[in-house]
Amino acid sequence: MRVITLSETTADMVDLVGGKAAGLGELIRRGEAVPPGFCVTTEAYREGVIPQAEIVEAYGKLGGGPVAVRSSATAEDLPEASFAGQQDTVLDVTGVADLITAIARCWESLHSERARAYREAHAVDEATVRMAVVVQRMIDPEVAGVLFTADPLTGCRTHMLVDAAPGLGTAVVDGATAVDHYRLDGAEQVATGCLTPARLAQLRAVGQRLQGHFGRPQDVEWAIDRDGTIWLLQSRPITTLFPLPPPTDKPLPRVYLEFGHVQGMLRPVTPMGMSTLRSLIAAMLASLGVRGVDIVDIGGRLYGDLSDLARDRSARKRLVQLMAVDFGPRAQAVMAHVLADPRFAPGQGGTRRGGGVALRTAVRAVVGIIRALARPDAARLRMTRAVERMRLASADPEGPLTTAERLRLVRDTDTSESPDEIVWPIVAGMLASALPGRLLDGVAGTDEIHTVLGGMPHNVTIEMDLALWRLAERAGAHRRLLRDTPPAELAQRYHGGTLPDIGLGGFLATYGHRGVAEVDLGVPRWDEDPAPVFAMIGNYLRVTDPDQAPDRRFARAAATAEATLRELAPRARRRRPVRGRIAVFLLRRARSLAGLREAGKFAGLHQLRAVRRQLLLIGADLVAAGLLEQPDDIMFLTLDEVESAVHGGADHRDTVIARAATHRAESRRRHVPVALLSDGTDVEAVLPATVAADGTLTGVGASAGRVTGPARVVHDPGTAQVEPGDILIAATTDPGWTPLFLTAGALVTETGAIMAHGPTVAREYGIPAVICVPDATRKISTGQLVTVDGAAGTVTPH
Repeated sequence: MRVITLSETTADMVDLVGGKAAGLGELIRRGEAVPPGFCVTTEAYREGVIPQAEIVEAYGKLGGGPVAVRSSATAEDLPEASFAGQQDTVLDVTGVADLITAIARCWESLHSERARAYREAHAVDEATVRMAVVVQRMIDPEVAGVLFTADPLTGCRTHMLVDAAPGLGTAVVDGATAVDHYRLDGAEQVATGCLTPARLAQLRAVGQRLQGHFGRPQDVEWAIDRDGTIWLLQSRPITTLFPLPPPTDKPLPRVYLEFGHVQGMLRPVTPMGMSTLRSLIAAMLASLGVRGVDIVDIGGRLYGDLSDLARDRSARKRLVQLMAVDFGPRAQAVMAHVLADPRFAPGQGGTRRGGGVALRTAVRAVVGIIRALARPDAARLRMTRAVERMRLASADPEGPLTTAERLRLVRDTDTSESPDEIVWPIVAGMLASALPGRLLDGVAGTDEIHTVLGGMPHNVTIEMDLALWRLAERAGAHRRLLRDTPPAELAQRYHGGTLPDIGLGGFLATYGHRGVAEVDLGVPRWDEDPAPVFAMIGNYLRVTDPDQAPDRRFARAAATAEATLRELAPRARRRRPVRGRIAVFLLRRARSLAGLREAGKFAGLHQLRAVRRQLLLIGADLVAAGLLEQPDDIMFLTLDEVESAVHGGADHRDTVIARAATHRAESRRRHVPVALLSDGTDVEAVLPATVAADGTLTGVGASAGRVTGPARVVHDPGTAQVEPGDILIAATTDPGWTPLFLTAGALVTETGAIMAHGPTVAREYGIPAVICVPDATRKISTGQLVTVDGAAGTVTPH
């Protein structure tokens, strides 16, 4: 079938007629007014010959005259990618010869540079894409435009937006003329611009119908002719919206704060990893005295429902302040905005559940923190012993286990709690780092405090990075092999035993339970897939200046920190006799304890790896039983679903396929809202934007220093090639990223807090860092020269 009328197309014919034609057919089927037309199918495209006779016949049935010729690729107008404007549209085509030429032009546009780049960005396989072409009678509109049934900028699902202009709708789509903008929120409209209130009401009704039919917000092109008929030219999903929070039975708006970046994660979490992370986040909040916060899955990310705390008179007073350490200034700004919203005023239905710390926990906290501050060396020794106990307890069980026994072992493992010997020294170190800045306000600058907190000892992540550096140094004899061979091939050779021994086995024995996004059970550890480690070794082997060797940089940062503290101490005691002495004491304790921050997570990762190993073995058993395709498919199930497969023989392969596809699509998302309202509003998107006239991007200084260099935008550290001196630009970082810091000249991230993983490690290497720079990975391009000022908190492109 090479030519088909639009009225015959259906939603399940995308492979034959493409996304646009399938959508138009659905509109016709729903009784909407759609200009009549036909589709030249992908079968004709596959044959490579335009079926002229069939086209002439179909064009004749339309009555000839002017038509619109529009692309309808199989990867177009789909839920995950709109391909808006990526392929060609030709308007006012008259006559058979021009029609054939226009169809050929649409075919050719499938392989334009912009269309190829868009498909690559959305991971669309070139070999699977086919082009169909829609031919429709031209409408002579009085006014035309676009209707969004949800706000594409803020994500709000209760508002519709209309852009309209007299004449053809292409003026609106192409931005070629002034456009009238309307927000439809149910309130009475006033007569302005080219649309009357009556027509706006009609468009709102159309939007409600289409959204109800397609089950998700729509981007609708429309035109109104001289007779007042609203013609629909296209309806496709709005692909940029972040998913809605789960529905609740609560009548008032809810607010959700993104928690994943606390662990250096903005990528989606696998379903299996979600349950573990929920308990981890709940335990972290409990240590801060925040209880009763629901942890929810929104788009595969971890969000906390803070609505009840925001409406509680007591809790809201300290909510913004509590976010300073781990959540950072962007989260503080959006929460301050929410607290000023009358819909979240105290007494508006808020009932705080279990807020505050129980007296018993409070006593333990005070005792643990004082012990650590009084005798930091003893606290570190106790912590080291506790970490070792957790490592030994995570060893694989002896003897063979049945599938059911492995599942029971997984269910019985508690990965959320850490011993007091680990928790309170870490909290003491964080307090010792955070308080001096306030005590010395006006005496010492933020950059001076950051310098004192650089080169921090006792950090297991720093020790890991330097161990990898020493390994790279010893592997110098194999420099060409390790630099020029793809990391995936090196990993394969390592597992196959055909790689020269460079000492990687010893490194993985200590650090192989780590990885990027390592708190997600569904992510491979380095001992499973050492390709990222080989990529980092390749980066280290690019360092040719001995003075830039990471161990020397760390030693310089430590020496500078100690010298700065020696210079600061007498000044602080002289100008602030009491507070100055306390601040200096805390800074010294910070240098003894703050580096321990990573130890708790490091210890807990042993448990996560042990659980992951058991799950993969269960997955292998389910593959053997014909219930899964691959062992790691189990990571796209929940434990209850695994239980049903193990004990009931349930086949979840279709579930795995659907969730894996969603996970891949979400993995490509570059913007994750800091906070969401229950109507889908991205809170940060409604805050006033501040843009410097010279293009300077503003964030928060997290590590002092000023460096100019070429930007390196990195989304996947496992494949990144970072040259010495590159400015590392990332959405966020976790400990799995930190080996890249050893060659980077500076760090810029979109999220974070002063005491988070990335800034902490940056200070310890003495490299400038600016965090909380919105959209840095989109506003800065790889290779672009930028200046990072860690004291001013600015990033200036040149």
